Amino acid sequence: MEPTNALDPRAEPAAVGGAQPGDPGLLEDAKSLWYEVLALAHDRLTLAALETRLAGNSLVTMIAAGVMIAVLLVSAWLGIMGAGVLWLISIGVMASIAMLLAVTANVVLALILYAVIHRQSRHLQFPATLRSLRPVTSKLQASDKP
Repeated sequence: MEPTNALDPRAEPAAVGGAQPGDPGLLEDAKSLWYEVLALAHDRLTLAALETRLAGNSLVTMIAAGVMIAVLLVSAWLGIMGAGVLWLISIGVMASIAMLLAVTANVVLALILYAVIHRQSRHLQFPATLRSLRPVTSKLQASDKP
C-alpha cells in the first residue's frame, strides 16, 4: 500500500485535527465544549452573585455607620449650641435672647446649605449629555426657518 500524499488530488481531505467530518468524536468535542461554556458561565454568575451579596452587606454597614455618625454629630452640635447659650447667659444676655440667637444661627446655616444644594442640583440633570444627545436635524430645521 502506498503512503498518501497530501498533494495527491485523489486523497480524501482530512478534517481539522485529523478527524473525519462525520466522526462521532467531533460531536463529542462540541458537546464537551458546550458543557465547558455552561460551566464557565455558571462560575461567572456565581461569582457575580457572591460579589453582589458582599456589596449589599457593605452598603448596609455603610448606611448604618452613616446614621450613627449623623446622630453623634447632631448631639455634638446640640452640645455646642447649648454651651454657646450658657456662655451668652453667663455674660449677661437674657436666656430667651440667647436661645433665640442660637435658633437664628441654626436657621441661617440651614438656609446657606439649602442654597448650596439648590445651586448644585442642576448638575444632577446631565445638561451637557442631554444637549449632545439631541438630534442634529432639529438644530438644522430651527436654523432654516425664517
